[in-house]
Amino acid sequence: MAKVELKKPIVDEIAETIKDAQSVVLVDYRGLTVAEDTQLRKELREAGVTYKVYKNTFMNFAFKGTVYEGLSDLLNGPSAMAVCATDATAPARVLSKFAKTAPALEVKGGVVDGVVYDKAGIDVISAIPSREELLSKLLGSIQSPITNFARVMQQLADKGGAAGVEAPAAEEAPAAEAPAEEAPAAEAPAAEEAVAAENTEA
Repeated sequence: MAKVELKKPIVDEIAETIKDAQSVVLVDYRGLTVAEDTQLRKELREAGVTYKVYKNTFMNFAFKGTVYEGLSDLLNGPSAMAVCATDATAPARVLSKFAKTAPALEVKGGVVDGVVYDKAGIDVISAIPSREELLSKLLGSIQSPITNFARVMQQLADKGGAAGVEAPAAEEAPAAEAPAEEAPAAEAPAAEEAVAAENTEA
């Protein structure tokens, strides 16, 4: 069987893997211990990232004619490919974080949303929160004004309730002044006596 025929199934596999990918990141994994490699694969799997080692020639064939062709210059030395179809920042985020504790892992570069990035670019992208985190923050920012509004309304309601308790005291105030209106009645006999006295003198 010709070498080309042996390559084709693997090239087709790579092409199928990257076809609907949101991001592809290449790394040099030389120097990783078995334990580190196992842990890295576990973290990538949990993040929904496919991670596999391929020969550079196979990846080069699969990348031709696609947006990933810009990665061909990075295919030097052993290369592994991390691919994700659901979260554009996941491969960069997991790999860059892991490389901080395992310096042997070298991020070469990658393609995110159709744009080719070098290692520095991938490091910047790795700081972008996941889609779930962004949605959570967005939901929190939307709920925050609603929560604040509800809190203010509750405070106003509480103050309104306190005013309602004090209201009867304000209404009773005029009733306390009522006896003052009776004062003229007390003066009435004096006025009548004065008129009677004038009549007697007359």
